[in-house]
Amino acid sequence: MTDKPASPASGGPDAAWAPDPLLWPYAATKFALDACAWWMEQGWGAAKPRDEPDLPWATPNRVALELPTLRLRDFSRGQAGRAVLICAPYALHGALIADFAPGHSLVEALQRDGLDRLYVTDWRSASSEMRHFSVDNYLADLNVAIDEIGAPVDLVGLCQGGWLSLVYAARFPAKVRRLVLVGSPVDVSVESDLSRMVSNAPLAAFEGLVNSGGGLVRGDDMLRFWSLPPDAEVVLQRSLSPDSAADQALRDRFDRWNNNPLDLPGTYYLQVVNWIFRENRLAKGTFVALGHEIHLERLKTPVFLLAGAEDEVVPAEQAMVTASLLGTPAAFIERATAQSLHLGLFCGAGTLAVSWRRIAIWLQSGEAGSRAREAASA
Repeated sequence: MTDKPASPASGGPDAAWAPDPLLWPYAATKFALDACAWWMEQGWGAAKPRDEPDLPWATPNRVALELPTLRLRDFSRGQAGRAVLICAPYALHGALIADFAPGHSLVEALQRDGLDRLYVTDWRSASSEMRHFSVDNYLADLNVAIDEIGAPVDLVGLCQGGWLSLVYAARFPAKVRRLVLVGSPVDVSVESDLSRMVSNAPLAAFEGLVNSGGGLVRGDDMLRFWSLPPDAEVVLQRSLSPDSAADQALRDRFDRWNNNPLDLPGTYYLQVVNWIFRENRLAKGTFVALGHEIHLERLKTPVFLLAGAEDEVVPAEQAMVTASLLGTPAAFIERATAQSLHLGLFCGAGTLAVSWRRIAIWLQSGEAGSRAREAASA
């Protein structure tokens, strides 16, 4: 990535390195060391009004359940087959990344390949009343959503939604038949530049970020520090002609999505920064979820790991090492690497056509979950 945050003179603190601003805590890490005092001096504690309404979803759906942390969106075309729940990233941007546009929709791709019962976690932007929401709040609502759908489900976790899905599956193993983890950070002992920055930054920097937002991590404040948006053509894995009205509409849609970020609860944000990226609790077996310590070696659920060969956020090696932490028999762990950057894993045309077709076939093949548990208990 070559885009750089703005300097103080042009509207933000100086930084020499700029990750993709779509994903946190990476988007906060580098400039967090210098930005907190500057933000408070500028009085950026209040969220600004949205200039644009929420974008419509690409695929017909209904809101099946309203919960404090999420709307459960039902994209089902029938009641046959196992239910698949896509656990979207709860990051700087919304869950629309799972159903972005025709030809760039994970929901559409899975439907095309034969999966009819599909749901998505549409995470809410945090209000001031949500500032103390914790990881347990999100796990508890995810549990309610899965009970509403009817367990067991096939759980598909995207990026930050991946580690959350893994924690959930370990906490409630009987409720997850199969698990798909896509570009998901779990064991940060396999270092990347990004995870190293998070672990090395002083905790006070992240706390200052939360304090400057009145107990929230403000999405609009985060976006102020990037002078250029991410490249829509790279993310979507297609050329966009300036002479095509359809292509320009797609680019405009991408820009609107990028410019409509979520706010995050400060408590949740600091727990994730500390527990996942600084203390590596999930990999070490010291992560506590809803009162239970999570031990991944006890998880026997069949798993599919998808990584991006060019992933600038969660390198393929880091995404794939998760397999070594699980109790799932090797015969029931599938792996694939796509020629993709991070966001392209979720909405890139090529990745949807190839890698996600393989995942859809795997989700529909046999009763691997039962066989895996039988093999593990033999």
